[in-house]
Amino acid sequence: MIESVLAANRGEIARRVFRTCRDLGIGTVAVFSDADHGAPHVVEADAAVRLPGVTPADTYLRGDLIVAAARAAGADAVHPGYGFLSENAEFARAVVAAGLTWIGPPPEAIAAMGSKIEAKKLMAAAGVPVLPELDPDAVTAGDLPILVKASAGGGGRGMRVVRALGDLADAVAAARREAQSAFGDPAVFCEPLLERARHIEVQVLADRHGTVWALGERECSIQRRHQKIVEEAPSPAVTPELRARLCAAAVDAARAIGYVGAGTVEFLLAGDGRFFFLEMNTRLQVEHPVTECLYGVDLVRLQIEVAEGRALPAEPPAPRAGHAIEVRLYAEDPAAGWRPGSGVLHTFDVPGVGAAFGDPGRGGAYGLRLDAGVRDGSEVGVHYDPMLAKVIAWEATRAGAARRLRAALTGARLHGVTTNRDLLARVLAEPAFLAGDTDTGYLDRVGLDVLAAPLAGERAVRLSALAAALADAELNRAAAPVQRGLPSGWRNLPSQPQRKTFEGPDGAVLEVAYRLGRGGLVAEGHDDVGLAGAVVTGEARGEVAVTLDVAGVRRVFRVRAVGDRLFVDSPLGPVTLRALPRFADPGDLVAPGSLLAPMPGTVVRVDAEPGAAVAEGRTLVVLEAMKMEHAIAAPAAGIVAEVNVTAGQQVEAGAVLAVIAEPSPSAEPSPSGEPSPSGEPSSSEGNPE
Repeated sequence: MIESVLAANRGEIARRVFRTCRDLGIGTVAVFSDADHGAPHVVEADAAVRLPGVTPADTYLRGDLIVAAARAAGADAVHPGYGFLSENAEFARAVVAAGLTWIGPPPEAIAAMGSKIEAKKLMAAAGVPVLPELDPDAVTAGDLPILVKASAGGGGRGMRVVRALGDLADAVAAARREAQSAFGDPAVFCEPLLERARHIEVQVLADRHGTVWALGERECSIQRRHQKIVEEAPSPAVTPELRARLCAAAVDAARAIGYVGAGTVEFLLAGDGRFFFLEMNTRLQVEHPVTECLYGVDLVRLQIEVAEGRALPAEPPAPRAGHAIEVRLYAEDPAAGWRPGSGVLHTFDVPGVGAAFGDPGRGGAYGLRLDAGVRDGSEVGVHYDPMLAKVIAWEATRAGAARRLRAALTGARLHGVTTNRDLLARVLAEPAFLAGDTDTGYLDRVGLDVLAAPLAGERAVRLSALAAALADAELNRAAAPVQRGLPSGWRNLPSQPQRKTFEGPDGAVLEVAYRLGRGGLVAEGHDDVGLAGAVVTGEARGEVAVTLDVAGVRRVFRVRAVGDRLFVDSPLGPVTLRALPRFADPGDLVAPGSLLAPMPGTVVRVDAEPGAAVAEGRTLVVLEAMKMEHAIAAPAAGIVAEVNVTAGQQVEAGAVLAVIAEPSPSAEPSPSGEPSPSGEPSSSEGNPE
């Protein structure tokens, strides 16, 4: 019997493992990097062991330190979670060699699936359908389009779509760099790009006594940069007959390598019903909650019981009625090329949650589940994956699950870090999604820009700015040393209006002018929306509720101010504003044409020299942050006046990387047609990760 489990991971999955351990009466041990010293998973554990450093290579990828931490804390078992060392056969062997229980598959099974190249050969021999493998050095124009993939990779890293033969060499080089950085293995291979395919995966669970379960399929086709963002069970495209064939192939795959524990067999499903093996993830998947909702199981508990040697029942449980949908909430900025975000998450509140890390309805009732690695005040750094949380809805119907989940997202209060919330909410209401017409090219086909448009429209932004101005005045009044009882801006006789200036969500300047007199609120520029009045009420935590009466309809705008930023939440959509000072500080100004670092990171490459002429859009600097490369391009054609960084240098957000000056009339810009190393493929269609 296991007495204490060390989670060799961080964030949301570590908290997920600890929740089940508490239910079973098992002790918990966390490990943490210096960047995670105050993280929720550290606080919640019975014991925690520091891994000095901040980068994955120095901390969560150091198997020797993790085994030593288990021994020091008295843990007798290790759960790897997902990512990091979860699919590292040598780490599994080290855990077993140390006399600890490994809550995962045999190291031999991990090794068998660790190389996608070798895994495809094993599956073909077992009778599981596979796509042909192509040698990157032997690809011809007739093979196109193709997908370059990291052999040891996952999560979309080390992956590039190639549609033109001239782009192949750069794509392979970039994929190898990213694969080496993320997985320590630069090996890549190519395979045909299967257009308009669906990503379907089957959850398997096997014990040491020969029983192998297949717990249905999950649909994971909606992806950006080959990373899943929406997952559901069951798939709207899978019939009972197809489900039986998929599950049989998944069981054959597991038996072929002597699998034990929880794992996932991933397939590409073509429109004609043919399916092909992609890979087997020899660990728990990020999207496992939708299977737990549908089958009423706790997969982490089953992992632990299998590791203790218990036998599974001969037959898996039957699925419960209903449909489950999960979305991944990431810290990333759509307006800045989807770059990962960082900073303090001041407010993290998702309404309607019935449970965290478990059955959302408790006792079989439908509901909403939240698996989060963050909470109010969490610091979102740049060293790890930018996923903040997973929100899961389980309802009687697919449409009902989508509606419940969308309501939770639109009502969530997320302050301090820009997220992909608007994209997720719009997908859940989009007609093609609701009709089940999705595949790996869904975002390209419907339009990523359309789906990622802010939930708050122009009218909502204007009203939110007015609410923010009134709230700011209320906060100033509450902080005034004298005459706090006098409404801010109130005049007995008509006078000049109060004025507040904000930077809007799109960078535009918004000026709000209003007066408070005997007749109530008068706001300039709001006559067209039917503004009739406002009530301002102070709340806890420095928040202010502003009730606006517009055309006879009252709505509450909740405003929280943090520094110069004001976060406004209302039924019209969330809006973030930045209060602009009346007079600019000259010290805050940067030279025109400056290229600023959008986030902290490491300079991977500098492709610019002072004096060079460059075209608009040409990549000048490549940064690495959150395990991905990000291209910083010239905003306009010009001459490189300054280059302030070198390869290998660490930079902070806002650092001036280079300066572009206006070109002289005779300047000839160099071509900009090079492929971007940012990780953004030319199309997200085709074989996902």
